Amino acid sequence: MVNQKKLLSNLLVLWILLSIFSGTPAKATSAHAPMPTNQFRQIKQPFELKLGLTLGGLALIGLELWWFLVSKTQAQQATANQGIQELTIQVDGGYDPNRVIVKAGQPVRLNFFRKDPSICLEKIILPDFHIAKDLDLNRMTPVEFTPKTPGEYPFTCGMNMARGVLEVKAAGTANQEE
Repeated sequence: MVNQKKLLSNLLVLWILLSIFSGTPAKATSAHAPMPTNQFRQIKQPFELKLGLTLGGLALIGLELWWFLVSKTQAQQATANQGIQELTIQVDGGYDPNRVIVKAGQPVRLNFFRKDPSICLEKIILPDFHIAKDLDLNRMTPVEFTPKTPGEYPFTCGMNMARGVLEVKAAGTANQEE
């Protein structure tokens, strides 16, 4: 019997609590002003501020387009020196020049001079020629190979973040400027 009394008393307390907290007064919802359909208030701005922001945004877009499309280093052709096509490439945050033009069928020596101490740029990889070479800091590191067929061959750093292209042209077309 004791269990039934406890059960009945708990149910009575639960019923009282539910009846107190479940009722919502009808006057409380109707006393508030109706919510406006537009919850955001428009802030008036002077025309000069709007114009300045628009022109500034357009200038930033133009700067980004220039940086990514126009400001890249131009292609540079390797110079022939005792039958070897040779070019020095500065390694400082990337490769300069990052596009090298050489002739097919002639030996090539690319001299990489690494100025950047970052770990990413301590290795040069030419995957199509099966070359991977460590670049010492503040020293010239020559990389020699002979490209046989015309085409474009990428070269990258060890982490594939800094990139360049070796453009191999047929022997008769490499002298023409682009």
